[in-house]
Amino acid sequence: MKITTTRFGDLEVEKKDCINFTEGLLGFDALKKFFVVDPGDQTLILWLQSCDDPTVAFPIIEPRIFIPDYSIKLLPAEMNSLELESLIDANVFAILTIPQNVAEMSANLKAPIIINNKNKLARQIVLQDNKLEVKHKMYLELKRYIVNYSSNDQKRTSIKIVATDKIETTSETPTSTNERNKEL
Repeated sequence: MKITTTRFGDLEVEKKDCINFTEGLLGFDALKKFFVVDPGDQTLILWLQSCDDPTVAFPIIEPRIFIPDYSIKLLPAEMNSLELESLIDANVFAILTIPQNVAEMSANLKAPIIINNKNKLARQIVLQDNKLEVKHKMYLELKRYIVNYSSNDQKRTSIKIVATDKIETTSETPTSTNERNKEL
């Protein structure tokens, strides 16, 4: 289905990707259907876009990105409301507040969004853990994670110039510049 949004323009969304909040979000009780938008940048911030209101989209992030030991405990009634047997089958997101000064960005760790990946039921649940903050300042933690993120660069796509002046791409183990020059 096609959904027009004010932030992302027209988006094509499959029905299976729609997430159902039977109770809505805190303060947005009337909005029941959302989907996750990955803007494709390197911030690791996703967006929870409303299917019902094109002007409503919340920045969200997985808390474990910037707090590796972040964990939640749900009451049996909360698990049942999401039809969850285990949190392994769920994604947990925190809603972000991003003010004009991005360094003041905060995450709501106290009321995360839990999405059952199997049936796409979701809820924003206020946790009973008093150690969790509603406005956890996380900009520096996120920045540190992004800067320290390492990927496996053992294999990469390289461009090799062939004698026929064609450009050929291959996947190979990286070689030094001197070795590449010998190939030419």
